[in-house]
Amino acid sequence: MRILLDTHIYLWWLQDSPKLSKTGKGKIISASEVYVSSASIWEAAIKAGIGKLDVDVDTLVAEIGNNGFMELAITPKHAARVKRLPDIHRDPFDRILLAQALSEPLQFLTADGILAGYSDLVEVI
Repeated sequence: MRILLDTHIYLWWLQDSPKLSKTGKGKIISASEVYVSSASIWEAAIKAGIGKLDVDVDTLVAEIGNNGFMELAITPKHAARVKRLPDIHRDPFDRILLAQALSEPLQFLTADGILAGYSDLVEVI
């Protein structure tokens, strides 16, 4: 299985947070490919810059490879796919992550139950 991690799932993984369920950890461990989007790094950088998140963004970037994950850049195809998403969720970071998951396609791991309304590719853990 090829998966894309939602931003909070990636952060929980790095922190070994109890918020990330054993099921979620198992899916990440057993996946054939795990992707972290540049949108997640962008989101973390913005939130760190305004004091809503305490992270070292350079560490987040380095830990993608250190954890055996792959980087997923935002392409024009991903950006265009956002327009075709139903108006279920307005968060721009979630919308681009969903567009990436749908375009590739990748299973999208999240803890945000609202996102499940977009596609069978969304897995709430």
